[in-house]
Amino acid sequence: MIVLILTLASSIAWFISSLIGGGSPLILIPLISVLISTSAVPPVITTGMLFGNAQRVGLYWRHIEWRLVVWCLPGASVGAVLGAFVVSRTRIEWLSLLLAGFLLASVFGLLNSQRSQSSSFNVQAWYFLPVGFGDAFCSGLIGSTGPVLQPLYLGYGLTKEQVLATKSFNVLGIHIIKLVAYSLFGVMSWPYFGYGLVIGLAALPGNYLGQQVLKQMSEQQFRQLVITFIGCSALFMLWQQRSVLLF
Repeated sequence: MIVLILTLASSIAWFISSLIGGGSPLILIPLISVLISTSAVPPVITTGMLFGNAQRVGLYWRHIEWRLVVWCLPGASVGAVLGAFVVSRTRIEWLSLLLAGFLLASVFGLLNSQRSQSSSFNVQAWYFLPVGFGDAFCSGLIGSTGPVLQPLYLGYGLTKEQVLATKSFNVLGIHIIKLVAYSLFGVMSWPYFGYGLVIGLAALPGNYLGQQVLKQMSEQQFRQLVITFIGCSALFMLWQQRSVLLF
């Protein structure tokens, strides 16, 4: 039953994430926590994201912005290893609150830039070196950081296909490193790998159908959906950590 639920949820999650530039982990993480365990989230999500993003890279290969990849992956590689090491020793529950605050601030920045039609949210390629490190480190701690890098991809001026392609390639590299690190640090197990494999394989129909629908969307529609998703993700993270806020 767990395998069936994960299969259906993964296909739906990857379809939706194709239309909003990412975010499938935010749908799958609560499900994994309930069906398996909280400790299973980082290794299971990492395995699933590895296979799912590999499929997406194949679908959008020609749209990858390689300049951003060159800047992002070096820092992200170091961050992924450090994050995986720390999560093997402890859990940092309040991290989601910091990420939620960053996402809400990004929403206001993107909306202001969109209204004024100005370049106030312009992003340089080198920003992705330190930000890639921070994103990968946090991802190693909690399994996924959601759409934390989305504001930067939009601020850099990528098209909808370029966002999916470039983000997927960067995430693929991060998850390969995390998978190795989790195995070395004793966080990964064969059952967790199996559940992650189910999620990854079930991503294929969602990725394919999402690509067909994405072709019919305008750049403005895609941008609006991404901004809406970023805001909803921030509110969801705050809700998840409501006990910390109330404390």
